[in-house]
Amino acid sequence: MHIICPIIAYQRLTPTFIAHMIDLEVSEKQPRARKPEWLRVKLPIGEEYRKVRHLVDTYNLHTICQSGNCPNMGECWGAGTATFMILGNVCTRSCSFCAVKTGRPNEYDTDEPRRVAEAIALMGVKHAVITSVNRDELKDRGAEIWYQTIVKIKELSPDTTIETLIPDVKANWEALERMVSAGQEVVSHNMETVPRLYRLVRPQARYERSLEQIQRTKDYGKRTKSGIMVGLGETQDEMLQAMDDLRAHGCDVLTIGQYLQPTPMHLAVAEFVHPDTFAWYKEEGNKRGFAFVESGPLVRSSYHAERHL
Repeated sequence: MHIICPIIAYQRLTPTFIAHMIDLEVSEKQPRARKPEWLRVKLPIGEEYRKVRHLVDTYNLHTICQSGNCPNMGECWGAGTATFMILGNVCTRSCSFCAVKTGRPNEYDTDEPRRVAEAIALMGVKHAVITSVNRDELKDRGAEIWYQTIVKIKELSPDTTIETLIPDVKANWEALERMVSAGQEVVSHNMETVPRLYRLVRPQARYERSLEQIQRTKDYGKRTKSGIMVGLGETQDEMLQAMDDLRAHGCDVLTIGQYLQPTPMHLAVAEFVHPDTFAWYKEEGNKRGFAFVESGPLVRSSYHAERHL
């Protein structure tokens, strides 16, 4: 069974801008810490990897695997899976943890839903996950392209189940309803970090607003999901409180993974969290009643997403 598994991606925030916002003194470049042994990943090689790359190139598609510097790209592409990122590859946000380009996006491509759906049909996937950049400049936040993409996938691959990893709609609840009403089975929106670190990690987002988005998605009758990165300076107590907040707002599935600095211009890793701690987080999440908790150093938002359905 092939699965398309995306990892959420946002844009980088330069250290100079971070310092201006939160009165921190930061260097122009953040040094990368040495990775421990448990974070070693395979290089992207093999026939299946080449097939996926050819498919992406042929259909002129974007993948979060490439744009987000995903550490699991070798594993996923080598297994014949990929991540499709719709609405272009330039994000209007400037989150400090992600390698996707930031800036003013080009006009969106109205033919993209067809191409994504055809690629999924050719791959024969049983469970697909679609994500996107933020398109804050659009009145509908890109909701219509989201809707048409899911409808087209269902038309060409009626037996394929779908997870949509959607961005923050900035309280445009009409756009949210359009995004989640196309027939997908799971709707994910990542919190990314604990509230104390939001101004540093997600300066254009709001913790409470993202919680409300998850609650509203649950109220629409969808299976809900979110992801948090660790290693950014959060405490374990803050993580447990974030879990409680998510459960209180109707979140069904939680993923927890290690933050990895994509370039020296992004936030430095504060800590490489030990696998035993990830196992403990999983236990704590299960105690709180999540339907599923995926927790590990290399876990990303939709890693092994078929389990979450």
